[in-house]
Amino acid sequence: QVHLVESGGGLVQTGGSLRLSCAASGRTFRNSVMGWFRQAPGKEREFVAAISWSGERTNVADSVKGRFTISRDNAKNTVLLQMDDLKDEDTAVYYCAARSPYLTEIAGTEKAFSSWGQGTQVTVSS
Repeated sequence: QVHLVESGGGLVQTGGSLRLSCAASGRTFRNSVMGWFRQAPGKEREFVAAISWSGERTNVADSVKGRFTISRDNAKNTVLLQMDDLKDEDTAVYYCAARSPYLTEIAGTEKAFSSWGQGTQVTVSS
């Protein structure tokens, strides 16, 4: 399994931007589909975005499409989530996740991911 640590969360005003970072340990990072999920208070965890091994293919939830961008740097074992035009409803704990290595589907379901970070809080307030 890969060990994941998120950073970059915080408090931001409506319409602002944040960039989340996920640092991964382990030699299989470059062969693992990576994803971001979030969980708002009182709600189930939901898919945000996922990215292929090379970074050439992405899958982004409709709720954030056009505002959030997922990317990765395999040389640095890092996956990023750039969040722009943030809305109050984006407030949640954001989790980084990894699929088991060598799987290629850019899945959008929680059960497809086997490794999870501890999460980082993002609060959007007007």
